[in-house]
Amino acid sequence: MSTGDIEASGGPPEPDWAQVHESAEFRQLRGRLRRFVFPMAVLFLAWYLLYVLLADYAHGFMSTKLAGNFTVGLLFGLLQFVSTFLITWLYVRYANRKLDPIAERIREDLEQPKEQV
Repeated sequence: MSTGDIEASGGPPEPDWAQVHESAEFRQLRGRLRRFVFPMAVLFLAWYLLYVLLADYAHGFMSTKLAGNFTVGLLFGLLQFVSTFLITWLYVRYANRKLDPIAERIREDLEQPKEQV
């Protein structure tokens, strides 16, 4: 069954994805997503690179004992997990406040039946 058959049988028309992609709301959504994702990715990768470089070139510092056999290197390694969970939590908060309302409006606009001319 082709798209024309679905439309002719009373089914919902296929959205014009090019028009959706060029809409102001979609551009706003994409911009907000990029404003969060790109800086956060750079920050996380820099933090991870610091950890790797310190592990490779600063053996004395990374093997400094903090308590018992708990070292600076182990602390930094565990903080990698903490930073991952923190970034995830920040993204969920950001998406709920800044991205989801726009995405919901776009979805509602796509699901509304268009007026017949």
